[in-house]
Amino acid sequence: MSDFIDVSKRASSIEYAIRDVVVPAMELEKKGHDIIRLNIGDPLAFKGLQTPEHMISAYKKALDAQDNGYGPSYGVPTLRQAIATTESRKGWECTEEDVYVTHGVTEALQIIFAAFLEPGDTILAPGPHYPPYMAYPQMYGAKTIEYELDSDDCWRINFEDIRSKMDETVRLLVLINPNNPTGNVALPSEIDTLIEIASGFPKCTIISDEIYDGLDFSGNFVSLASRSTEVPVITLNGVSKVYFAPGWRIGYMAWHDPKGVLSRVRDGTERLLRSRLCASTPAQHGFLAGLIGDQDWLSGHREVIRKRLDYSLSRIDSIDGLECQPPGGAFYLFVRITDPSLSLDDKKFVLDLLHEKHVLLVHGSGFSPEMGNGHFRMVCLPEVELLSEAFNRIEDFLKGL
Repeated sequence: MSDFIDVSKRASSIEYAIRDVVVPAMELEKKGHDIIRLNIGDPLAFKGLQTPEHMISAYKKALDAQDNGYGPSYGVPTLRQAIATTESRKGWECTEEDVYVTHGVTEALQIIFAAFLEPGDTILAPGPHYPPYMAYPQMYGAKTIEYELDSDDCWRINFEDIRSKMDETVRLLVLINPNNPTGNVALPSEIDTLIEIASGFPKCTIISDEIYDGLDFSGNFVSLASRSTEVPVITLNGVSKVYFAPGWRIGYMAWHDPKGVLSRVRDGTERLLRSRLCASTPAQHGFLAGLIGDQDWLSGHREVIRKRLDYSLSRIDSIDGLECQPPGGAFYLFVRITDPSLSLDDKKFVLDLLHEKHVLLVHGSGFSPEMGNGHFRMVCLPEVELLSEAFNRIEDFLKGL
């Protein structure tokens, strides 16, 4: 027998904890077990959080009109303009030319990293964070270094930690706001401090991932681009979370370049965008309807999520062995396992819970081996009855231990 063909190191080292834990869950489902999935932030998987009908109608209309072909590489012009208008309302001057539509925020990240990074470059990203910020940069010979979010203070940014890690190799400084997985919403003063730190490093650009901006329950959210007069900022957003259409896979990046220093990187970005053709044309028309159409429905969806978050927090408070800092936004809870013997291996905790009680969570170390360890992330999107059953199973599991 011939030797196996080797897999590339860049592929074999990729981890995506949110979906990796689905593999053992699927095996249990094949055996007939009912799994309560609290691992992935998909509103459409649960009752009461459907995609708005006028967006679906616009998607269907594009299909019926055969508006199905290749679109412009940078996005459908009417959508780019609507995004620019939306971003401008947040307090900064955004034009159609500043907007690039992508196949979800994930593709936007891949393109940004490909355009910015060379071997030896560094990204500073919050710990804990959304896994692609750790996984993708190494594909380009770069590395991600985490800066600390304070687990005892609602996951606030540790600016001294950022200052200690900033140097000339840092090309990208990341803010996820509201944060996934912790739900922290940065204060305006914190954003100003982040900009002030970045301003001392002329090769540094800020990525502001604002995909959960419409799910701010704190009242503190502000656009990072709206507060930067010198430092370049790339804002990321899309249709998945606030417009409740994750499967459409439409995201965007909006470039704020007040000093005009990104022209070469933008040229590279546009070359990459042209080489991968385009994002889904009919889905872009659906997103456009969401941006320019009725917005009244959003308050109802937001209230449903808020009630489910509040219920989940109340249940966690009542369970011995768990504690949680209240989030300011998004629809996740990042829960601390307080028993040292259990928190030492949070992935084992999650897998044991899955096999014994058939509740699927995500281990916190999947969001940061160091700063997420000893936690788990859960989504609070299911209806209260299903959340109640999940918490009953979790409580029974802890009592059994």
